[in-house]
Amino acid sequence: MKTRSILFFVLLLLLAALGAGFYFLYPRAMPRTDHAEVVNATTQIITKGEYLARAGDCVACHTAAGGKVFAGGRPMPTPFGALYAPNITPDEETGIGQWNADEFYRMMHTGISRDGTLMYPAMPFASYTKVTREDSDAIYAYLMSVEPVKLQNRPHELKFPFNNRELLLGWRTLYFKQGEYVPDTKQSAEWNRGAYLVQGLGHCAMCHTAINALGGSSESKAFEGGMIPNQNWYAPSLTSNREAGLGNWTIKEISDLLQSGVSHRGTVYGPMAEVVYNSLQYLSDDDITAMAIYLKALPQRDSEPPPTSQARLVNPAVMELGRRVYTTQCAMCHGNEGKGQPPEYPPLAGNQSITMASPVNSVRMVLNGGYPPGTKKNPRPHGMPPFNHILNDEEVAAVVTYIRVAWDNSGTPVSAAQANELRKVMPE
Repeated sequence: MKTRSILFFVLLLLLAALGAGFYFLYPRAMPRTDHAEVVNATTQIITKGEYLARAGDCVACHTAAGGKVFAGGRPMPTPFGALYAPNITPDEETGIGQWNADEFYRMMHTGISRDGTLMYPAMPFASYTKVTREDSDAIYAYLMSVEPVKLQNRPHELKFPFNNRELLLGWRTLYFKQGEYVPDTKQSAEWNRGAYLVQGLGHCAMCHTAINALGGSSESKAFEGGMIPNQNWYAPSLTSNREAGLGNWTIKEISDLLQSGVSHRGTVYGPMAEVVYNSLQYLSDDDITAMAIYLKALPQRDSEPPPTSQARLVNPAVMELGRRVYTTQCAMCHGNEGKGQPPEYPPLAGNQSITMASPVNSVRMVLNGGYPPGTKKNPRPHGMPPFNHILNDEEVAAVVTYIRVAWDNSGTPVSAAQANELRKVMPE
């Protein structure tokens, strides 16, 4: 009897063990990872990274004319010599294929490359340092997903002593402040999102802040405008109603200009047209609105008084020549009273971009013409033809002078010498 009891007990244990094994080994009972979910999560990160790379306008510098996307090689002229953008495709020999996410974030956050090399500030790490680790990882994931291109990086061609990277230690001490963007709790979520994009990935201050002889800019003068080195375009102040005048624009007018390249208040040309084409047109309506809210809220610093009546005096003969040129060449689009036909043809009367202290952009437009970018919201833009083959220096200066002072505009005259100087510049 005792033996039977023992055998019966052992049998029960075996049955219990078999039952447990069947329960835990049965496929539906085992925890498992859904492959589709993993693929979807990866795709979402890459898609987010592509969006953020567009917000950072990476393609503009890292793609040479006629070259493969992100393969580098584009020359970037500076006052110190030419820099050449590197290959950032995932090629393991010539690109960033051997980089990991930590190394990529360090480069974005500190301006130090994978091998410890200090990067030249043409790479906007002074702005990209504000990018969060999460966003940096998404951009890294996207770049690792693009087609690898085997293209050796071209060495920089910098003059002595600027080819000595040790000098960058001094530059970094003066002009680089490391740290991710910290939201301002006193501001709205939209304002903070706009600040993050404008200050960080958008690196807008790089153009809209004057650059000094050392290639640095003062944080206290951020967005106050300045000449873009070696491009001979003036990036207007975003803090002065005498220049970009965003304080007087509506959020929609700013948003339209950023996203489509045209609005009822103005049109983008030159380097800004490239930014809209490569980057801003692809941003969401919410992000564009957030940027507009932040830009409109920038403190206005109209520190310079308007030009005096004496400074605005124009020789009557020059004014008459300018009027005749305008009537013949410009009035058909911009109207006899300079009111234009917005948004296709921007107004000239009351247009701050026409009357600001620097006449560079107006002269270049007359000489070289230009088109706003073709964008999703403005696929067939209207442009302006060049007149450098039709008008001499005196006529260019006269017509620019005319549009700067006619219709109660508050600009100042332009000289033939100024027109001639810009005529020598090849259009960018």
